[in-house]
Amino acid sequence: MKTNEERLKALLSKLDDLTYIKPEEIPNIQLYMDQVTTFMEAHLSHTKRYPEDKVLTKTMINNYAKNNLLPAPIKKKYSKEHMLMLIFIYYFKNVLSFNDIQQIFKPITSQYFTENPSEASSYTLEDIYREVFSLEKAQMENLKQDVTAKFQMAKNTFQDCDAATEDQEYLRLFAFICQLSFDVYLKTQMIESLTDQLRSEEPPGTDKRRK
Repeated sequence: MKTNEERLKALLSKLDDLTYIKPEEIPNIQLYMDQVTTFMEAHLSHTKRYPEDKVLTKTMINNYAKNNLLPAPIKKKYSKEHMLMLIFIYYFKNVLSFNDIQQIFKPITSQYFTENPSEASSYTLEDIYREVFSLEKAQMENLKQDVTAKFQMAKNTFQDCDAATEDQEYLRLFAFICQLSFDVYLKTQMIESLTDQLRSEEPPGTDKRRK
């Protein structure tokens, strides 16, 4: 059985493998759906929990369009901007509901999703993508430090445990998992609160019903 220190080392190593798709890796040509799913599978397979999991399927893409998360394809083809939106959706969908994601994406799709960059404002969707993901390196280092700090805090729990060593080890692991879970819970609450603020600020007459 692994020690908790070995588990932490494995976690930090996994974080090092979680790189994002760079805009220059995305084809500048329009793709059919099969090409989209193949591309996403090739570039995000390292994020899957199980080998048999699918990064993206045709059904998923259709659901995203149905729920107004993704603009409809043009003549059954998806542009680079579609791909950028799909990557954003990929990271959001495990945290928020479709309705919340759609609320957050509204200004992005209405103002920056365009086939002709000259029609956009000062930023294109690719500019936004680059700007957001430019924070990745610093965020990853901060995350590693935070995870390590939480691990050290958990390591100092259950000092008076009279049970066997492996029981104390598990209780400390449980404390570590609880800290990580509470962190996710609080951040999800904050994102949902911000989304609700956006929804409440919409002009009168806008459909604000939650799905």
